[in-house]
Amino acid sequence: MLSVIIPTAGVEQTAVATLSALVPGAAAGVVTEVLLVDRSPDSSVIERVADVAGCHFMKFEGSHAAALAAGAATARAPWLMFLPAGAMLDPGWIDETMQFVQSVAAAGRPRAGVFRYARSPYADVRLRDRLRAVARVLVGPLGDQGLLIARDHYRQVGGYKPEQKRAEARLLRQLGRSRTMLRSRIVMV
Repeated sequence: MLSVIIPTAGVEQTAVATLSALVPGAAAGVVTEVLLVDRSPDSSVIERVADVAGCHFMKFEGSHAAALAAGAATARAPWLMFLPAGAMLDPGWIDETMQFVQSVAAAGRPRAGVFRYARSPYADVRLRDRLRAVARVLVGPLGDQGLLIARDHYRQVGGYKPEQKRAEARLLRQLGRSRTMLRSRIVMV
C-alpha cells in the first residue's frame, strides 16, 4: 500500500530512528517497501542499515529534491510517504493513514496529507527552531513534516522538481487545498 522514501545523509542514528517508527506499519501491512536514498559521499553505513532492516538502498548524487524524485520514481506502491531521516511518528499514524487512504478513495478527489509537527521535549530550542515555528504558522507546513500522497496525485502535480530550489515547499504550496493536516504528529530526533 505505502512506499516510504527516506532521504538520508549518511547518518545511521537518524535513519534507524525513523525505521523503528515504521516497524508497526510494516507488521500491519501498511508499509510495503522502504527506500533509503543516501546522498553522502560514503554510503556504506546506510547501505548496511538498509540491508539489516530489509529496505531498498539507493546511492544518489545530486540535490535533495532530486533524491526525493528518484525515490518516488523507484517506488512501487500506489501511495507514497516522504519522511525526513530522524522523523518519529505518533503510534496512531497507522490507523489514521488507513482512514485517510480509504476516505480519499471513497471521495474520488485527490488529497495529500501532512503530519503535524511537534518539537521533541528533549531538544534544545535555538533561534532557528523558533523561526521555523513562526514560518509554519505564517506559510503552512514545511518539508520536514512528511508527506502522504497517492502516486497518481504526485505525478499530476508534477512531483519534486530536481532542479528547483526549495522543491519541498513548492510542492506543498502547489498542493494547496488538496492538502490535509493529519492528526498524527511527527517528531524529529
